[in-house]
Amino acid sequence: MNAILLKALIGFIIVSALLVWSAQRLLRRFGLGEVVQTLGALGFLIVILAHVCEALRLFSSMGWGRPSSAGHYLDLAGAAAGLSLVPIGYMLSRSHPLLEKER
Repeated sequence: MNAILLKALIGFIIVSALLVWSAQRLLRRFGLGEVVQTLGALGFLIVILAHVCEALRLFSSMGWGRPSSAGHYLDLAGAAAGLSLVPIGYMLSRSHPLLEKER
């Protein structure tokens, strides 16, 4: 098995757990923090899908793994979104209880 694919599959398990947890929080309390956190988890999912496509050589025109390619920037944007939105969403949901609506 390809090393990149193995890392992507391990990451997929972790990101799936984060996405399920974020979605459960979003369904329980619909607030700004929960929405932002779920969007960040989706950003991490984009990173995982980019690595799976790189490992399986899908959509090779995207230039997976090469600097200054569309695949590189898609991967970078997903990572930036995940790394920024997940903690911001968590902090918003903890510090601003008035921004959420109970379901």
